[in-house]
Formats: sequence, C-alpha cells, structure tokens
Amino acid sequence: MPTNKIISEHEYKMKKAVEILQDGLKSVRTGRASTGLIENIRADFYGTPTPLKQMATLATPQADMVVIKPFDPASVKEIEKAIKNSDLSIAPVVDGKLIRLNIPPLSEERRRQLAAQAKQMGEQTKVSLRNIRRDANKQLEKQQKDKLLTEDDLDKGRKQIDDITKECTDRVDSIVKNKSDEIMLD
Repeated sequence: MPTNKIISEHEYKMKKAVEILQDGLKSVRTGRASTGLIENIRADFYGTPTPLKQMATLATPQADMVVIKPFDPASVKEIEKAIKNSDLSIAPVVDGKLIRLNIPPLSEERRRQLAAQAKQMGEQTKVSLRNIRRDANKQLEKQQKDKLLTEDDLDKGRKQIDDITKECTDRVDSIVKNKSDEIMLD
C-alpha cells in the first residue's frame, strides 16, 4: 500500500474521531436550551427504538425551553417516557400534541462537573487519535520492512502522520475549550 493511501486512510479516521467528539458534546448540557440535548434520545416507535430527531420536530423557541412536536401525535406518551428514562433529569411537560422541556439554570458545581465531562470526552478522543497514529506508523514500518518503502519515505510518512495528529489534537483542544466556556458562561 503506498504511503499516500496509508496517510489519507488514517487522516480520515482521525477526522471522523473529531466529528464523533463534536456530536457527543452536543448532548452535554449548557445553561441554554439546545435540541442537541435530546435529538439522539431513542423512543419506542411502533416497536423500534428511534431517535427523536426522526420522530418529531425539535425547536428552541426560548433560551430555556425545548419544544418537541411529534409527527405522529400517538407517539407523545412514548417520547415522554423516553425523556423520563434518559439521563437528562428534566421533567417533560405534555401539552396536548406538544412536549415542552423547561431547562433549569445550572448551579456552579454542576457547571464544573459538565466542563470536566467535556474535558474527559476530549481526552478520550485524543487517546483515539494517538492509537490511529500508532497504527499508521506500524503500517508504514511494515511497508519499509517489506522493502516497499525507502527510509526517506518512511520518515516523510511519519512526519505527515504526526502533523495530521497534531492538527486534530489542536482541533480537539479548541472544541473542548469552546464547549467548556459555553458551559461556564451561560
């Protein structure tokens, strides 16, 4: 496998890991209402666990409220049950065909816990990035050992992988810092 293919394959994996972090951080609460808090909660929809974003229109009409309007009004009870069973700890208010979630303000202690949780998620992503870098370097070394790469190509490949890893790690730090700032300021 040529060096460029190994590098591009592992670069894709690293960028995917960063995307997963961004999606994961959407579900971390801030003081402000966000549909990201609930869009991946799964509710029973005709016997199939389905994410809320596929079952309902999600909106934030106010900074402290999320409104859920199910496409099928018969699924209101299932959605309410799924929210109650989630780790959100917010009581849904059923209003006819709508469900309202009032987002209470966060205490200082809870803000610190959520910021620490965001940092922990960032650290897990960095571990993933380092593992991907290690695998890429192993593949490059195997290619060199099998006489498919020269020593210079191996060094260039390692440098490119290290540069991509640093770029993605910096991105993770930036994402986590922005989320932590958002949690602490609201």
